[in-house]
Amino acid sequence: MGTRRVLVTGCSSGIGLAVAARLAKDELRRFKVVATMRDLRKRGPLEKAAGDSLNKTLEIKQLDACCEASIRECVNSLPDRRVDVLVNNAGVGMIGPLECQSIDAMKNLFDTNFFGLARLVKELLPDMKRRQSGHIVVMSSVMGIQGLLFNDVYSASKFAVEGFCESLAVQAMKFSIKTTLVEPGPVVTEFERKVYEDAEKMDLSGTDEETAKIFREVYLPYSKKIFSSLGQTPEEVAEQTVKVITAKEPPLRHQTNRLYMPMTALKHADPTGRLPLDTFYKMIFKHDSVFNATLGVLRMLQRSTGKK
Repeated sequence: MGTRRVLVTGCSSGIGLAVAARLAKDELRRFKVVATMRDLRKRGPLEKAAGDSLNKTLEIKQLDACCEASIRECVNSLPDRRVDVLVNNAGVGMIGPLECQSIDAMKNLFDTNFFGLARLVKELLPDMKRRQSGHIVVMSSVMGIQGLLFNDVYSASKFAVEGFCESLAVQAMKFSIKTTLVEPGPVVTEFERKVYEDAEKMDLSGTDEETAKIFREVYLPYSKKIFSSLGQTPEEVAEQTVKVITAKEPPLRHQTNRLYMPMTALKHADPTGRLPLDTFYKMIFKHDSVFNATLGVLRMLQRSTGKK
């Protein structure tokens, strides 16, 4: 197989930036990367990360996943409109009590996280079908497998992404098009830092006192502990994404963080849903010492695997 053109969205920071830079610097020069972002004024960090690969194996283009015309303009600017691999990464986050979120904010989140993906695939799928080749790689989340406290809307958008891709994958196979959902757990990025920074200043007057207290005094401190214990870097997720793209038979789903797998395994262990529900409830509200001890063990595992 020759050089593959990879279109990556959301490349101004975080995972998108790391994936684009890693593919562009591939030692075997297997990829030509089209790194896109909504606002080209934010291209500085990507240019720095790309280094010598800039304007050689990596070019930067404007693309707004919330605008069909922007997507079409970007794709039309490519030779033969050819995109061999789509890495759909652009996304936004939202955490907090449901009563404190506006419906407009929820719609905006879905417009990027779900409809952004739908717009891109709708534009690229006919060409991939005609060529009888292609790979649709979607940055999902473990929260697309399992809902998490105070992540109702974000998790819903990732569940939508998972259902969309799982359904599409069957049709895509008929045209020799591969589909992969990359499912990171906690990732330490500017994106995450901003989401949690906003959450700490959030106006909680729209909810009851007990819920506000749970969010501030239980959820936020626990989240910080989880990120410090289980958090991956964008570069680690990028490395896993490259493995998926270069695999001979890429999987439909790929979790990037094996330390988080026991959490998601609970869902499949009990079809009634009681086991994960009860486990998370007890960990959060009943057994603080068990939660902290578990994270301590995972921290040690993280260090020991890092030394190998």
